[in-house]
Amino acid sequence: MAHDIRILTEAELRQVVKLDLAAIDVVERAFAALAGGKVIMPPILSMAIPEANGEVDVKTAYIPGFDGFAIKVSPGFFDNPKLGLPSLNGLMVLFSAKTGLVEALFLDNGYLTDIRTAAAGAVAARHMAPEMVTTAGVIGTGVQARLQIEAAHLVRPFTKVLVWGRDTAKAEACAADIAARLGVDARAETDPARLVEQSQLVITTTPSRSPVLMADWLHPGLHITAMGSDQGEKNEIDSQALTAADAYICDRVSQCEALGELRSALATGLWQGEPPAELGQVVTGAITSRKSDNDITICDLTGTGAQDTAIATHAFSLSIKAGKGTAISS
Repeated sequence: MAHDIRILTEAELRQVVKLDLAAIDVVERAFAALAGGKVIMPPILSMAIPEANGEVDVKTAYIPGFDGFAIKVSPGFFDNPKLGLPSLNGLMVLFSAKTGLVEALFLDNGYLTDIRTAAAGAVAARHMAPEMVTTAGVIGTGVQARLQIEAAHLVRPFTKVLVWGRDTAKAEACAADIAARLGVDARAETDPARLVEQSQLVITTTPSRSPVLMADWLHPGLHITAMGSDQGEKNEIDSQALTAADAYICDRVSQCEALGELRSALATGLWQGEPPAELGQVVTGAITSRKSDNDITICDLTGTGAQDTAIATHAFSLSIKAGKGTAISS
């Protein structure tokens, strides 16, 4: 019996999958499901290939109530730019959660990962940032710096954005892009401490291996989303900030212990006692992370397979409705 598999390119996916409230809501559903304890999400499979200055990560999750589950393969080969090739690419495969048959192949080159990562930041902002955000700050100047701000703006419509990066020209370019895209006042800030001081919401989006945001910069009414640390040697947030905050929340504790900001806090002995709560528990209301406008909150995002399954099922539904993609018979 023939079975159709839908193949979509990055260009086709960009036409149908947008960074909008629908994408944020579907990723939020995935976090809520994680809190229910019935999601099956294996540890990340990670393989380093030192000879090629490369690595490959594989993520997946089965979420009850979702029609499919995705397996995502994300290679990063960091000498590729010398060859005129992008350093990151990858794909997702969507399987039926009922039969296990392949339903779709998304040749997205990381686009769906970018969208679901930004959407997770918006989920954190929606549930943890102060109700009123007038100024948002972003530390970092890459694709996620732009997308995280765009996503956060959908749930906290701020009017001003500050951008800091080690390269001032890149920070200025990032700010110009944000201003044009969102119609807000956006500018580069040369002092990261001043950026934090003036912001109610700060997002860190760097691959830094040493803190770019210090504990003594924290102030009442601040929310921080740290999404850059997703490997064992990365660290964006001063570990003392985690214990100084009124609430420190992980997307997945087991991942943050190995890959996120929690890893550094555990290694230095600064984090002791009970593990932190998870974002899914905040989404479902099982715990309250922000008890007042003056609280200081931090959310640590390492990226979960549940987010990949959520965005892949969303992309499949949208592509069917739009008639996009090429169907091949297996």
